[in-house]
Amino acid sequence: MRYLSTSIHYIFLIVQPQIGAFRNRFGHGYNMRCPVSVVHNSGLATEGRLLKVDIDWFGQSCFRLKEGNIAVVTDPYDKSIGYTLPKLRADLVTISHDAPGHAHAAAIKGDPKVLTRPGEYEVKSVFVTGIQTWRGPTAKGEAKEENTVFVFEFGDLTVCHLGDLSRLLTQAQVESMPDIHVLLVPVGGGSALDADKAAEVIAQLEPRIVIPMHYHTQYTTIKLDPIAKFLKEMGAAEHEPQESLRVTRSQLPEETQVVVLECKQG
Repeated sequence: MRYLSTSIHYIFLIVQPQIGAFRNRFGHGYNMRCPVSVVHNSGLATEGRLLKVDIDWFGQSCFRLKEGNIAVVTDPYDKSIGYTLPKLRADLVTISHDAPGHAHAAAIKGDPKVLTRPGEYEVKSVFVTGIQTWRGPTAKGEAKEENTVFVFEFGDLTVCHLGDLSRLLTQAQVESMPDIHVLLVPVGGGSALDADKAAEVIAQLEPRIVIPMHYHTQYTTIKLDPIAKFLKEMGAAEHEPQESLRVTRSQLPEETQVVVLECKQG
């Protein structure tokens, strides 16, 4: 991969974790890319005209994925969890599970197609695969409620939204979502993955870019762990979040990188 000279560029904070120990703990037969990098700014230039996906985070598990004139919104929420959702339009809305903090599709303008169940779909030029998983611990610590993971294929770029996933993926689930380029992963615990389990799922899927979600911020009323706990688990230093992320297939890093996004509010 060759980068062209440009006035806007990535600034990386490279962190060298204990690679052997990390693999021994989280490997499970998978080869986790190390070291982990934290991205501070975006903007690599590449040759040719390439498909670009812009990713914005609005708190909890709600993102907008935009490619050209196509927009996808994941897990829109209502006001009961403390966040204030901006006015958003979309062609597609995905709902990982039926809960106030994840299923307020009525808030999204543009008469979008709404997906709530596992299956294979095509909306405009975006191919979507919904995969059944589980969320919410029981008294024995076992996940008990359905959660749909959605995988979006924007041409040659694949983005995976884990919803409220709360336990490790099975081998069959891992095989059903190969070559994940960008992983949107819950890290704050509660009914979803905590920092420790999130790191294990990252090791299972080996994404190029990891964007944490579903953690404590100044806006939420839900009791969740702070982002610092996840960054520590990944061996990455805390830093200022970036406003948004623009990504193309050709600029994907060889090593797994953590990108913390600014929480945009209405």
